[in-house]
Amino acid sequence: MTLIRISITIARELVKAMDRRARELDRSRSWVIGDAARRYLEGPGVTDSAPSAATAAVRESQAPYGISPGLGPSRLAQLHADLALTPTERVRAAERTARAVPRGTRRVADRILTFDRYEDYLDWKRREGLL
Repeated sequence: MTLIRISITIARELVKAMDRRARELDRSRSWVIGDAARRYLEGPGVTDSAPSAATAAVRESQAPYGISPGLGPSRLAQLHADLALTPTERVRAAERTARAVPRGTRRVADRILTFDRYEDYLDWKRREGLL
């Protein structure tokens, strides 16, 4: 079985509970998480889109890293204003925005050139119009 390393963010209390359970079973935290995932996937109702009581207990109480759920007030006001427009007006507004925002020039990919002689380097510069 091939193992893959992942990174997850979960509630501190849940991590403490997993560590306690891992010590009780004399197993690693990874084993406990893998076993829980395996049992969850084997359980009934996994394909249901509605959250079950088991998944509700695992949900985090608040958004991580100080992110507020949903849209902010200014973004929500902009969304309502945009939805009030007709589809044609939305396309025209998008075209105005596209014209107003300058497009960046495409950057030439970095490349490494080597030359056997200095004269070859000068020939290359002449061909590229750099001399």
